[in-house]
Amino acid sequence: MPQPGTPENPVSIAAALARVAAEKPDAIAVTCEERTVTWRELHRRTNRMARGMAANGVKAGDFVTIALPNSIAFIEACYAVWKLGAVPQPVSSRLPLAELNAIVELAQTPIVVSDVAFESLKPVVSSTALLEASKDEGDLPDMVSPSWKAPTSGGSTGRPKLIVSGQPGLVDGLTAAFWRIGKDDTMLMPGPMYHNGPFITAFGGLQIGAPLVLMTRFDAEATLREAERHRASWLYLVPTMMGRIWRLPEELRGKYDVSSLKTVWHLAAPCPAWLKEEWIGWLGPEVIWELYGGTEGLASTTLSGSEWLKHRGSVGKVAAGGIMKAFGPDGNELPIGQTGEIYMKRAEGLPASYRYVGATPRVINGDWESIGDIGWFDADGYLYLADRRTDMILVGGANVYPAEIESALEEHPLVASSAVIGLPDEDLGNRVHAIVQPRPGLDLEDLKRHMGERLVTYKRPRSFELVEENVRDDAGKVRRTALRDERIAKSQGLRPSTSSG
Repeated sequence: MPQPGTPENPVSIAAALARVAAEKPDAIAVTCEERTVTWRELHRRTNRMARGMAANGVKAGDFVTIALPNSIAFIEACYAVWKLGAVPQPVSSRLPLAELNAIVELAQTPIVVSDVAFESLKPVVSSTALLEASKDEGDLPDMVSPSWKAPTSGGSTGRPKLIVSGQPGLVDGLTAAFWRIGKDDTMLMPGPMYHNGPFITAFGGLQIGAPLVLMTRFDAEATLREAERHRASWLYLVPTMMGRIWRLPEELRGKYDVSSLKTVWHLAAPCPAWLKEEWIGWLGPEVIWELYGGTEGLASTTLSGSEWLKHRGSVGKVAAGGIMKAFGPDGNELPIGQTGEIYMKRAEGLPASYRYVGATPRVINGDWESIGDIGWFDADGYLYLADRRTDMILVGGANVYPAEIESALEEHPLVASSAVIGLPDEDLGNRVHAIVQPRPGLDLEDLKRHMGERLVTYKRPRSFELVEENVRDDAGKVRRTALRDERIAKSQGLRPSTSSG
């Protein structure tokens, strides 16, 4: 009979955890700061927590909203949900109440799991209360969740939606293999677990018995310190994190031994070419890997550092399971080298990868769906992205893509983060406006000279705004539509603080 947890013999997520707990009960499963939990403890504690959830009305098939920060409690809550045959529905623990309630209403969750008390449409129950609700550590009846995850997205409209995975709560080892995770790897996760990338990779590894080192938040030096301390062999990053690590003083960055790293993935946002090249030179092309794709899981591209050196700027070739093509505004497929909107679909014969709750997909030609990105393919099938369709700025009849300008801005050593938006302009229709989080000592005239050396005139920002806060979230993403709307609204009252270029 095939080994359990393989494509030929998949098992439930609960059964996979029980198996690892039996094989290495005293080995550490999860480390978060100075706290650890062994595989046996993780299995037994999540049996208790599952019973606590059941006592609070959670049943098979329910979405369960989990509003916990990166912590062992977050990991335990997800496993408890799976053990009941329910579906974890993770959200940021810092969501504004109105946004959280909109998600809760969509999910119809029986409870919100949070360690912070607040008023919600549904009862808020802490992880501690769920554990204390039962002392029974025994195994529960084996259950398979109808979907193994249901993350949320605000999308371009700002209205939340659930993206319910088409994959049930089964372990077949394919997720871990795809992400180059083996059971002997040690994973280091500085990304927020409520985001899709951290969620699928961390749990993909845990499900086959790979231990996880979880950081409560990203810190550049702390990431290197944790990699050295735990001899991490696998690391998840986004380009914002890569930039902050790279900009550490060279003597500080070189102080830590990260030679244990065998695989470093980056995803979630475009990576500037200069930054990617630096990382490839530092850790080696065989270590650096990139993925592009949506939470919907229709199709994705992957790319090794070695491939990138031959196809500079690409995000990779389409991986097995999906198809991608570029289409023009008329709905016709575009030839090689022409830029259009990227549409994707599942390969023939494969089941649906997701369903929305609270939204409908953008579809053309029957079953081609778009997540809003613009790009083109080369003759070898490698995809190159320009930007998001909704973020493109039309300047005097020319298309300007913010990601290209942000990449140039962040090549400047004194730019910590940036976002580029289009603001109304009587002459050009839109003007390029750069929102910049500076490092100490940034000179605006020097930054303008820097941009003049890298971009054609119509792409250069015509106004700059310096801000104190990071303009991107923990996953390196930026909501340009919201930034634009805020500044337009402000301009109708008080004039925003800008410096014209």
